[in-house]
Amino acid sequence: MSGIVSQPNKKLMLFAGRSHPVLASEVAKYLDTELVPTTAYDFANGEIFVRFEESVRGCDAFVLQTHSMPINKWIMEQLIMVDALKRASAKRITVVAPFLGYARQDKKHRGREPITSRLIADLFKQAGADRLMAVDLHTAQIQGFFDGPVDHLFALPIMADHIKATVDTKQVTVVSPDAGRVRVAEKWTDVLGAPLAIIHKRRDPDVPNQVKMFEVVGDVQDRICVIVDDMIDTGGTIVKAADTLFEAGARDVIVAATHGIFSEPARERLSQSSISEVLVTDTLPIPEDRMFDSLKVLSIAPLIATAIREVFTDGSVTSLFDK
Repeated sequence: MSGIVSQPNKKLMLFAGRSHPVLASEVAKYLDTELVPTTAYDFANGEIFVRFEESVRGCDAFVLQTHSMPINKWIMEQLIMVDALKRASAKRITVVAPFLGYARQDKKHRGREPITSRLIADLFKQAGADRLMAVDLHTAQIQGFFDGPVDHLFALPIMADHIKATVDTKQVTVVSPDAGRVRVAEKWTDVLGAPLAIIHKRRDPDVPNQVKMFEVVGDVQDRICVIVDDMIDTGGTIVKAADTLFEAGARDVIVAATHGIFSEPARERLSQSSISEVLVTDTLPIPEDRMFDSLKVLSIAPLIATAIREVFTDGSVTSLFDK
């Protein structure tokens, strides 16, 4: 076992729910440790049972579960795992949610609406979590919803390295698909040394997953446009953004989004579009029936493992992104 796993009076233990076993195994491999044996199953009525097969007393526990579909089930399973660890006297419990569910519901657009991402943060805190770790939150303000330390990881370095290796960055224009992603897009421009363009759009508040496109702000004529976003759900926004860029004279369009949700009809829309490459990470499992030719999936496991190592050794997670 590696020195990372055991220190004087300190022991790292990695737990994983059932939502993304491949990612969990890869993170364990990078940490040079093993997942704690866990019994988890569903009762006939849908209730979830979890029991850990080793003592967890006094450990530094990291509970890995990405909130893929069925999202409510996997959130509940992770809450149950945290509760079990708390009752079994784990010293510190860190919730590791590569994709944090309900992150899009981070504010009230109109009256009588919930702020569900705050509710999720409260549930984990109440269950016994001391710390939260997630990759590319929908908005940075979600960090303030959790009453404790939050490690906000960014997939930008991983995806930017791929862009640098595959295209001439002198020909690249970074594109924000809406005003809300401008700050993230600006970080991309710093890393790639590329100019910025913005697509002005407006959503219909009464119709989910649909947008009304307007105009491109910035020069994209004969440029390789890289649209950067945190997630792709049904693909409607991204495809319309790409169409808008081509109409404005773009030579090529690449999409870089951390989380590939790919709800129907995303596969059909993206595979039939003129987008040359759709770049995502494996924060969410992507079944074979949702894969398509232009899709490229990058591993997020090294980043998560490194962040876990920094937290366990009282290092700096921020230093991972300083460069």
